[in-house]
Amino acid sequence: MEIDGDVEETRRVQVRFTTKLQFPFKTPPTSIAIPSNLTRMGLSAVVNNLLEAGNPDWKPEPFDFLIDGELVRMSLEQFLIAKGISAEKILEIEYIKAVVPRKEEEPSLHDDWVSAVDGSNPGFILTGCYDGLGRLWKAAGSCTHILEGHSDAITSVKFIDPKGLESVNSSVVATASKDRTLRLWKVDAGNRHDHDLKISAYKILRGHNASVQSIAAQPSGNMVCSGSWDCTINLWRTDEFDVEGDLVSVKKRKVNNEAEESQSEGEAVSNIVGHTQCVSSVVWPQHETIYSASWDHSVRRWDVETGKDSWNLFCGKVLNCLDVGGESSALIAAGGSDTVLRIWDPRKPGTLMPVFQFSSHTSWISACKWHSKSWFHLLSASYDGKIMLWDLRTAWPLAIIDSHKDKYYVLTGGKVILWSVVGQTHSSVFLPKSLCSKRNNLRRPSMVLLGTSIALVLAKGPYSTRKPNPLKESMFFFLAMEGGGV
Repeated sequence: MEIDGDVEETRRVQVRFTTKLQFPFKTPPTSIAIPSNLTRMGLSAVVNNLLEAGNPDWKPEPFDFLIDGELVRMSLEQFLIAKGISAEKILEIEYIKAVVPRKEEEPSLHDDWVSAVDGSNPGFILTGCYDGLGRLWKAAGSCTHILEGHSDAITSVKFIDPKGLESVNSSVVATASKDRTLRLWKVDAGNRHDHDLKISAYKILRGHNASVQSIAAQPSGNMVCSGSWDCTINLWRTDEFDVEGDLVSVKKRKVNNEAEESQSEGEAVSNIVGHTQCVSSVVWPQHETIYSASWDHSVRRWDVETGKDSWNLFCGKVLNCLDVGGESSALIAAGGSDTVLRIWDPRKPGTLMPVFQFSSHTSWISACKWHSKSWFHLLSASYDGKIMLWDLRTAWPLAIIDSHKDKYYVLTGGKVILWSVVGQTHSSVFLPKSLCSKRNNLRRPSMVLLGTSIALVLAKGPYSTRKPNPLKESMFFFLAMEGGGV
């Protein structure tokens, strides 16, 4: 190395960039010498310059980089030293499209705390609220339907798609509530209205003895399952008829004081028992398999036919959330009463140790969700007010959405803040004093991955004497994510 005065010249390494991306994303296969102090941003600039040299119309794209299958999250030289990789030979660096956050859309206002979101329907976003109402949104800020009927807060919502649904414009929605019931709703998305259309459930499902915390739909849409504070998982049919084709019970209710509408009540067709504490989360990824997480520290895999658990593990922590995805949709992610997001692979025999652990949060983890189009990416939300985007190929989060900068475990004055990952900008709203009493401790922040998007759901906190903003309603925000990084 040459020294010029007190400044040491940066060492250079020979690299060859490779990619699985197709034209026009391929660079020349020749090796080049680059400074060893380059980070991801510098490497991305080099690749963009190479692509632009072969294509004058090229527009810069952000890239991520892998060496031996691991994402580079430090300078090139630091990475080589940390991994014990020699810089004396030509280094192959694979580049992939980076996952890039876009700006948030307009807020969608509610009258109380937003507790649940589902964006799996391409045409709508479904939300549940502590005012006991469900809402369908055609676009940000544009509510088309209000689901009216629960007598307490809604805790979970889900789009389902039963076989035989007569219209492509029709959707079936399931909601769960603290009132101990589930309700099924039919929504005609083809009808346009100048105002919010209030609709009633076509079926009420009764059988739990405590608040229903989570619901999941069978892939066929013919059944749903629910986890409850009564420690059980119930299975329910989504059609209007019982097994023999008869309504369990029928109630007639007037609609707008004119027409009468039938509303059936259904009973659980199966009851799964095994957990000893609240069943906090359920997922139903395969026809005959249900996964559940519980406050009894366990994750269980259930056989739908027999009602028996075919696999279980105890992690020593209360669990708040669960999702199944990743490679071959076989990895189990869960989070709970510590700062660690754990991932297990039940295909590995003889061990119940997590295959991945991520520990950048500073408080309990409240929600997690796998990316629907990538084996590598998942999200986590925490009581620390942060949502983190993870990639299995690095121990550091790819992006952090930070709701506030102070040390509070609650949001001061019921203030909801949304941060842009790129620009670190935010928008905020103060909630009314009536909703921000001292008894309103922080409820788990929630979020859902909508294909390649993130929806953020509010948490709540104690009232502050700070002067409130004139806007005094709850809202949820919607962030879109570009790229897949697959």
